[in-house]
Amino acid sequence: MAGAAAGAAAPAPPAQRRASGGGYRRLLGPFDATMIVAGSMIGSGIFIVPAEIAHEVGTAGWLVAVWALAGAMTVVAARAFAELSIAYPRAGGQYVFLREAFGPLAGFLYGWTLALVIQTGTIAAVAVAFATYLAEIVPALGDPVWVRMAGFSISARQLVAVAMIALLTAANARGLHVGKRIQNSFTVVKLAALVAIVLIGLGPGWNSQAVAANLAAPFSTEFANGWIVTAFGAAMVGALFSADAWSNVTFTAAEVREPHRTLPRALLVGTMIVVGLYLLVNLAYLSILPARDGASMDGLGGSVAAAPGGRVATAAMGAAIGGDAAVVMAILVMVSTFGCANGLVLAGPRLIQAMAADGLFFRGLARLANNGVPQRALVAQGLWASVLALSGRYGQLLDYVIATALVFYALTMFGLFRLRRRPEFVAATRGVRTGTLLPAVYVALALAITVDLLIVKPSATWPGFAIVACGLPAAFLWRRGATQV
Repeated sequence: MAGAAAGAAAPAPPAQRRASGGGYRRLLGPFDATMIVAGSMIGSGIFIVPAEIAHEVGTAGWLVAVWALAGAMTVVAARAFAELSIAYPRAGGQYVFLREAFGPLAGFLYGWTLALVIQTGTIAAVAVAFATYLAEIVPALGDPVWVRMAGFSISARQLVAVAMIALLTAANARGLHVGKRIQNSFTVVKLAALVAIVLIGLGPGWNSQAVAANLAAPFSTEFANGWIVTAFGAAMVGALFSADAWSNVTFTAAEVREPHRTLPRALLVGTMIVVGLYLLVNLAYLSILPARDGASMDGLGGSVAAAPGGRVATAAMGAAIGGDAAVVMAILVMVSTFGCANGLVLAGPRLIQAMAADGLFFRGLARLANNGVPQRALVAQGLWASVLALSGRYGQLLDYVIATALVFYALTMFGLFRLRRRPEFVAATRGVRTGTLLPAVYVALALAITVDLLIVKPSATWPGFAIVACGLPAAFLWRRGATQV
């Protein structure tokens, strides 16, 4: 059936056929693919972002509404990607979908932005988050600056982050079997840990005063950005990108067994598990702490919005169980970020390799090692992620591309409508249609959030489109064959 589905789609160009079939090994089963989806989604966001959202929207009702809408959008997008992955089960995933729908330039601009900032910047940010929480256990890693020159400095935490990136790059270079074992192990542990937080928050940690305060006015009209539309849109960004990276599994499509069955199930099951847990974890936080401080909340031991350093999970578990909650949560976040980084490190090179095989990136990165791993692309990704970690600019770069990443998702969903006009696409996806209404609503919401960000946070939004625009001359050079490295 996998061969039939792939064969029904439009023939791939020769380079892409090499990228998707010449050397990749189908070693990923349903459980492995699901763990890539879930494990890549869960990083440090769920432990921190609720504080930012509570600050934006102010009350428990709006906080839960933000996570619910972000979760619904994520599941809708995953369902649409499931349809696309059935028609195009090739290495590169979203890059392939955009290329097939709109041509090579659209695919390149997405791949360019992902390789330059989104994937590598996220790897750097997650690795530094790991090092930051490690410093809570090993204080010697907290403040020391090891290198300082001409206004540039390198801290112990940055060096730990680079070491982590190097370790995961080396592990995944040994073979997909190593990368998937790391992913499966760490994802199972952090899913269990999130379940434990839910059970504690809804059980022994239950604080009737905090719950009463949260239920008193769950949908207040006082917002950080003045009114609900702008506040809600700004808050949605944190929730959406705390649940992002689920599409990484499509980059590995050429290594998935029975992709026409496995990828759709992994996308839906993985996203639904994480979205469900995220909602329950937020309810657990709100069962322990009020959403924000106020006169009627005195003596409740802080709030979600005012959690020290934004560490909501640490504040909530500290209030619930006391003792060594900070150390326990630091270890949990380290496990979560390590597993998240592994999923990103594993998947990203598959897209880079697919672009290179199509002649749209450095040609040398198209080569697969004897073990079926795109080792050159893997090393290139690790080196650039390390540079971003040492530069300290990854956070700002990620802020820049948040809106553009959302636009690429919307563009991919719109591309689904175009591809449905092709008889070969219809034949390959018969019986698995996502429908039209929900993807259309997703596109509308994604564009509305982007417009909102352009208004509310223009300085952090326009530069992202500039980064994408820089891909235009780069695409021209690669199309002209100017880069043969």
